[in-house]
Amino acid sequence: MSDYIFTPPVQPSVAVRGSSARYAVSRIFCVGRNYAAHAREMGSDPDREPPFYFSKPACALVPSGSAVAYPPATKNYHYEMELVVALGAPVFKVTPEVARAAVWGYAAGLDMTRRDLQAEAKANGRPWDTAKGFDQSAIITELVRASETGPMGAGAITLSVNGVEKQRGDLSDMIWNVAEIVANLSQLYHLQPGDLIYTGTPEGVGPVLPGDVITGQIAGLPDIRLTISARD
Repeated sequence: MSDYIFTPPVQPSVAVRGSSARYAVSRIFCVGRNYAAHAREMGSDPDREPPFYFSKPACALVPSGSAVAYPPATKNYHYEMELVVALGAPVFKVTPEVARAAVWGYAAGLDMTRRDLQAEAKANGRPWDTAKGFDQSAIITELVRASETGPMGAGAITLSVNGVEKQRGDLSDMIWNVAEIVANLSQLYHLQPGDLIYTGTPEGVGPVLPGDVITGQIAGLPDIRLTISARD
């Protein structure tokens, strides 16, 4: 006998490399403009100002290898290749040293974006929710334990569309590194195991269309792949 009016949805989770256990996800935080060259291509000043954040619902997660429909209400659907951090310990108002120890693992991710809706929101001083937090907008590979990868402070990050390279950078190009991001975010939230953080994208973001295939690589992590299917 259930006390719920409706059957609760399945717990969002991410596969873990080399394990049958899964990482249960509660929240997805995303860092905006964390690579200087990408900040410039989006028309912003890349000076090392404090990071800012937006979020996606956990139900937006889609595993790498999937096909997703071209979303409604947009004519400018963009990819953003990102390193994803998975937390494994609670942290609140911590230093970067403590934050570093709270990282459980890493994955490669795609922050899919309705760019025209984002531009409209920016122009009108509105939130980015419809541009960033829509269905199937958070693509992710299997997680790899931090004990296997090390701190992920450097390494190539690339993305191609239909075999043509569009993005290339290095994790060392991040304005704020992983430990600094987690420490800064912990000043705003009681972070918990189950929280994911998408850490920003290099320059070269751009549109995709139905039929396109996106592939991406981050040194030391599983490759990511996404097929764009017909319009929803």
